[in-house]
Order: sequence, then C-alpha cells, then structure tokens
Amino acid sequence: MSMTGEERRAWLKDHLKGTTPIAGHELSALLGVSRQVIVQDIALLRAEGYPIISTPRGYLFWEKPTGSIRTVVAVKHASSPEVVREELTTMVKSGVTVVNVIVAHPLYGELVGNLNLSTLDDVDRFMQNMQQMGASLLSELTDGVHLHTLEGAPDTIERAKWALAHKGFLLQASS
Repeated sequence: MSMTGEERRAWLKDHLKGTTPIAGHELSALLGVSRQVIVQDIALLRAEGYPIISTPRGYLFWEKPTGSIRTVVAVKHASSPEVVREELTTMVKSGVTVVNVIVAHPLYGELVGNLNLSTLDDVDRFMQNMQQMGASLLSELTDGVHLHTLEGAPDTIERAKWALAHKGFLLQASS
C-alpha cells in the first residue's frame, strides 16, 4: 500500500478510533512502512491535537468516559515484580484505569511512564513485557516512591485509594 504521508496519517486517524489498540509493528506492516515512520506520524498527529495515546497493546484515540475524573495518588512499595503486580491488580480490580507512573528524578525532574492499564489482562501483558525486556521500574530510581494517575468514576477512585491504603501502599501525610 503506497501512500503519501498525508494519506497515511488520514488512514491512521480513521483506524485508531476503534476500541482496540493497534500495535506499532502491526501498523507498519499494514501500511508498508517502517516502525519509525509510524512513530513520526503519531507524533505529528499528536502535535496537531489528536488525542492518540500509547498503551502496552498499541495506539488508539483516547476519549474520556463520561463522568470519569482523574486523580494522582502517592504510593511506596518494594520494586519486586510480585509487589508491583499486586499494586496494579489492586487498582484495576477497583475499577480504575492506571493512566501512568510518575517519579521525581533529582536530575531530570518529573519522569512519566504511560501505562493505561484497565484490566487484569493489561496488567498481565505489562508484567510479561517487563520480564521479557528485562526492564527496570521507574520506582527503582526513588526507593519505591512514585505517583500514579488514576482515572475512573469518583466511587471507583475512592475504592482504589482505600484498597491501596489497606494494603499499605498508599503514602499518607504525616502530622
């Protein structure tokens, strides 16, 4: 499929509006271009204001669900895979989307890793990818202290906070 850049970006806009993310390597195969071309096209579309997000499963348009809110929670825990899985599972079982992870780095400032985890399958994929890549967690840079942006209905946000506090993950303000 031979397209100009403009035609390719129009195709991407049309095909990323579904509910299923499409991986970058799949897009490059479908369009007959390199993965880097897809990355550049996505960057150009984002710069034009299109709400395209990158999830562990691929790219898609992000539409904020009606009635959902976002909040940031501060957490701390060991950086073992078992504990990370428990933390992420606790949040998605509460009904929220774990949008990202944020750490405060002494040199670079705020570092953000996009997660967009909404289901137990998303958590499983994330954990498998982490293991296969031998990737380090951002929270390893900050002795386990990190933030998560959560998105969901107000009651699911409160349920997630309660569950995190109950398991000892949620950082509480000290008096």
